[in-house]
Amino acid sequence: MKNLRVVIIGAIAVIACFCFARPVLAFCGFYVAKADTSLYNEASQVIIARDGDRTVLTMANDYQGEVADFAMVVPVPTVLQEGQVNVGEPAIVQRLDDFSAPRLVEYFDPDPCEPVRLFDEAEMMLPSAAPQSAGRGAASDEALGVTVEAQFAVGEYEIVILSAEESDGLETWLIQTGYNIPRGASELLQPYIRQGLKFFVAKVNLDEFDRAGFQQLRPLQIAYESPRFMLPIRLGMMNAQGDQDLVAYLLTPDGQVELTNYRTVKIPSDVNLPTYVEDQFGEFYGAMFQRSYERENKEVAFLEYAWSMAGCDPCSAEPLNAEELRQAGAFWVAPNSSPWESNVFITRLHVRYSRNKFPEDLAFQQTNNQEFFQGRYVMQHPFLNGASCPAGREYRRSLPARFEQEAQTLARLTGWNINDIRRQLPAVGVRPVDESDDTWWEELWQRSSQLLNQFATAG
Repeated sequence: MKNLRVVIIGAIAVIACFCFARPVLAFCGFYVAKADTSLYNEASQVIIARDGDRTVLTMANDYQGEVADFAMVVPVPTVLQEGQVNVGEPAIVQRLDDFSAPRLVEYFDPDPCEPVRLFDEAEMMLPSAAPQSAGRGAASDEALGVTVEAQFAVGEYEIVILSAEESDGLETWLIQTGYNIPRGASELLQPYIRQGLKFFVAKVNLDEFDRAGFQQLRPLQIAYESPRFMLPIRLGMMNAQGDQDLVAYLLTPDGQVELTNYRTVKIPSDVNLPTYVEDQFGEFYGAMFQRSYERENKEVAFLEYAWSMAGCDPCSAEPLNAEELRQAGAFWVAPNSSPWESNVFITRLHVRYSRNKFPEDLAFQQTNNQEFFQGRYVMQHPFLNGASCPAGREYRRSLPARFEQEAQTLARLTGWNINDIRRQLPAVGVRPVDESDDTWWEELWQRSSQLLNQFATAG
């Protein structure tokens, strides 16, 4: 019998079905691209919806391989019964990723020789089966100190809830039951056993999976009550080949969620970049995130988005409606309520971690802080169609310094070579091609002459 390749996670993983939304006009700007989780080779996603002590945890999976080889082991605070486990839809994770992803927006300089036009109000508001034991001659569950607290099937998954007295016994049980545990499992399991946590173990019922015709593994959701607001990540390091990315979407009715045992740093945001970055936005964000991660000694979580679900500016996707929010676990949202009544605040935290830099699981706290924040990067397109008025000439003279500032910002954020960046900047002459041949003093005398004529006429 083929051994199962276990995917040990601490709320880990997502099935990635990513797509780019069409540009959306919002508050004078155009959203043109997003830095979603498809940028990362080893990206896990989890949704945590919490109000008080009640939590709904959604774990999706980016597992690549034979479905028969898949399983997951997750520490949980309580013994879960069948009714507390649900199979969700992969699209809901994608929706949250689309809505909260760092975004590139573009704005356009007006003709400097034309009067400033205020945006119309209408324009401003455009929307944007139980596991089979292997080897009956092996040690019994009791001898290993492992107790099967519950077992049941939910959709295409077979679920077992375990408790254990010591990590060696739990590791042995998992191996005897067909799970190929990575080396070092016992060491990482022991802290959870000491804390009295249980273990949620899931694998795929192949007959059910094939009968339903699924093309991918669907996310698992668990609902429980516990005063502990945490996310176990250390087990996920067993399979890690290097740094791991975890994006957590935290939904609460009150405000931002903060980490209590690690610093949270806002991702660099609200900066102007050269316009050519539009074609390299994924590369830019990946390089900027890595550089920020290294500057912080690889020991912080990054805040990428914090906003009320009632709106966005600019919107990279439509806000989730009440039904979608409930699918994401926001149990306090009333069915069929409007976005303005949803009372959901989303915090997007991005953690890149390794075994030696994040030795503790993530501990959170709910706050009433409703300060809005987003990873937002701006392309300001210059007006290059010629401008013969004095203001136009002054505008064009200012562009090289502006482009240099954008180049310096890009180099500072990414570590890219400044000379390579400069070679891709637009070339701007001080005078446009269609400008009149009047020299500067002729324009001065003409203007003076016009004023004298006006005074003479008035007299």
